[in-house]
Amino acid sequence: MCTLLPTELPLRSALLTVWLVFSMNSFKIRQIFEHSYEAYSVGNHYQSDIQRKAAHAILNCKSGKLGYNISRCSNCEHVEIHNNSCRNRNCPNCQAVLKEVWVDKRRAEVIDSPYFHVVFTLPHELNPLIYCNQKLLYGLLHRCCAETLLELSADKKWLGATLGIIQVLHTWNQELDYHVHMHCIVSGGGITKDGKIRKSSKNFFIRTEVLRDKFKGKYMAYLSALYENDSLHFSSACEKLRNSYHWKEFKDSLYEKDWCPYIKETFNGFGNAIEYLGRYTHKIAISNSRILSVTQEKVTFSARGKKPGDPKRYITLDNTEFIRRYLMHVLPSGFQKIRYYGFLNNRMKSANLKLIFKLQGSQRFQQRYAGMSMAELLKAVWNYDICICPECGQTTMKQLGRCYASSA
Repeated sequence: MCTLLPTELPLRSALLTVWLVFSMNSFKIRQIFEHSYEAYSVGNHYQSDIQRKAAHAILNCKSGKLGYNISRCSNCEHVEIHNNSCRNRNCPNCQAVLKEVWVDKRRAEVIDSPYFHVVFTLPHELNPLIYCNQKLLYGLLHRCCAETLLELSADKKWLGATLGIIQVLHTWNQELDYHVHMHCIVSGGGITKDGKIRKSSKNFFIRTEVLRDKFKGKYMAYLSALYENDSLHFSSACEKLRNSYHWKEFKDSLYEKDWCPYIKETFNGFGNAIEYLGRYTHKIAISNSRILSVTQEKVTFSARGKKPGDPKRYITLDNTEFIRRYLMHVLPSGFQKIRYYGFLNNRMKSANLKLIFKLQGSQRFQQRYAGMSMAELLKAVWNYDICICPECGQTTMKQLGRCYASSA
């Protein structure tokens, strides 16, 4: 049921031409859920409440079930209906505007220094334990990455300053398998204890093996403490770890792993770094553009080559297996996958940036979209003017009303 707000819809239906702005190419993932989510749900697949919520959001997004907006041209009486989006962070169709707003806010936090992209990855042997302790161990990964970078950079041997760090958690690889890792954009400069700015050279200032040993030591120490405090849950896949003997064996095997962090890029300016990170912040496990074909039972999608220079790969899965993998990457309710540390930590960010801008003489960039309405943002970013009638070309489209989905 919907409740339509008061409008002045034309009485003669002949004058009402409804255009649903809809491209099936943009809804391939929804098609997969439409074909097979019911079969997946009745199968032997556990779903958390947040996974069910994400699935229903994808199914209903821009379908009309969440309501719609109605606009009419006062010049030619052309009418358009725009279906509402779900705004769920796991929906492939609802991230573009959020990403642009996020990137624009980060522009105002630029300092004059090089920026680096560092990736920390956990050994896949930890996957079963992490999956049944997601909120706890994802949070631990955030903590260990930040502490590693901040403690080492504070040492004068490496930099001697407090950095600015933005961290983004991802849990997938190109095949949609479970692959837990952290993307970090790290400033190559920061605030010293005596309130000055210190910058690094063009190359990343901490040796990879030092990062590795520090990060591994921290994660294993905190993980051991959680085990000793009985804070961990154990699913059937890792049930044997309840036994202290097996736990010790497991720990010893993890210490033997490389845990090697990856320094991906040195950016020529913060602007490039932020635009790049924007691809990661509001990214979901797979985009519609990678879906090549969808049938009632199968889906085929593209994936990068396993090594740089390798050709693209093409992966075909049963729809239910695709849904299983997709929902595996739905984060726990309320979990913040993007976090800020160092001089960008939320509590002190404003004061820190004010000091840095004063010391470096100016604020390098300003926000471009601050205070804009959604209509203004669409025009500024995508050059799409919602006031222009697609029929007569005049700027005479006016919103008539909204139809809201019933909560019943």
